[in-house]
Amino acid sequence: MQTELSNTLGVQYAVFGFTPFPAVAAAISRAGGFGVLGAVRYTAPDDLKRDLDWIEAHVDGMPYGLDVVMPAKKVEGVTEADVEAMIPESHRQFVQDTLAKYGVPELAEGESSGWRITGWMEQVARSQLDVAFDYPIKLLANALGSPPADVIDRAHAQGVLVAALAGSARHARKHADAGIDIVVAQGYEAGGHTGEIASMVLTPEVVDAVDPLPVLAAGGIGSGQQVAAALALGAQGVWLGSLWLTTTEAELPSPRLIEKLLAAGSGDTVRSRALTGKPARQLRTEWTDVWDDPAGPGTLPMPLQGLLVAEAVSRIQKYEVEPLLGTPVGQIVGRMNSERSVQAVFDDLTRGFEKAVDRLDRIAGRSAEQ
Repeated sequence: MQTELSNTLGVQYAVFGFTPFPAVAAAISRAGGFGVLGAVRYTAPDDLKRDLDWIEAHVDGMPYGLDVVMPAKKVEGVTEADVEAMIPESHRQFVQDTLAKYGVPELAEGESSGWRITGWMEQVARSQLDVAFDYPIKLLANALGSPPADVIDRAHAQGVLVAALAGSARHARKHADAGIDIVVAQGYEAGGHTGEIASMVLTPEVVDAVDPLPVLAAGGIGSGQQVAAALALGAQGVWLGSLWLTTTEAELPSPRLIEKLLAAGSGDTVRSRALTGKPARQLRTEWTDVWDDPAGPGTLPMPLQGLLVAEAVSRIQKYEVEPLLGTPVGQIVGRMNSERSVQAVFDDLTRGFEKAVDRLDRIAGRSAEQ
């Protein structure tokens, strides 16, 4: 599972692992892949610094990267309070009524609502970068497409490669024109924000669209056989996110949520705007159902929806209200049926890859003889 890109970055396997958990990111890099820490939940620079310090101490000198959520266009003078004021009272009441219906307790007085989707905001994302560029990161990925031009220039000046996620060949060409180094072709099957084109179709389209830029295949990949298929389609590696949620190093806040992930099949996810206001694949729950119900008020655009439901999601997770409990996850959840270490996942990926390549070698050999 070595490619030109993996050799350039100095990793054993062309497996890029996105995760919000520092322990998982470090374990991915130690196992021979490339760990990428998701930064969107870090609204305080000191928190990101603390976790990057931890990764530095536990990555055994192996390379790693950071994933941010940063709009390409800058919006001046907009604060979180300004955005909060745009949320209709009717939507706030709908959230309260839904939580009351399911008996979700309030947070304790003075308790923070936890993670809020504010990493998209210009000042937050730039504060994350100010911290990150003090560390020897080798890759900066942006989940909202190409980052601003000055960020790309700053990364390149420090020898950091820049990647951007794309859900279509058109988006990928825009990234190439913006000067990014790697395109992540993220298919419909992926967890979190994703488009409408399946990975088998999307990957070769993007490869052709941005040649000779390297492409990583993402969405629905969780076995070595699928890694082999991605490389056969022209990708120089794979970008895996959901697969790490049920690893022993992950820090999911709820044992019940882990149980739901382990029990879920590939048909138990839905693309819903319930979490952020943009289509994001996640476990289907009664929470996603009420937001997708035409009888309800409908979701708000990003970032209003994320701010609206932040406290509700924290309450649902803290009190493990099973009917409402969910998380972003891709269709590969159907293969995530046991808790394993990151190293065990890599062992499985390499075995499956070797099996697939051996099979193709045998097929090619027979074809040549005929």
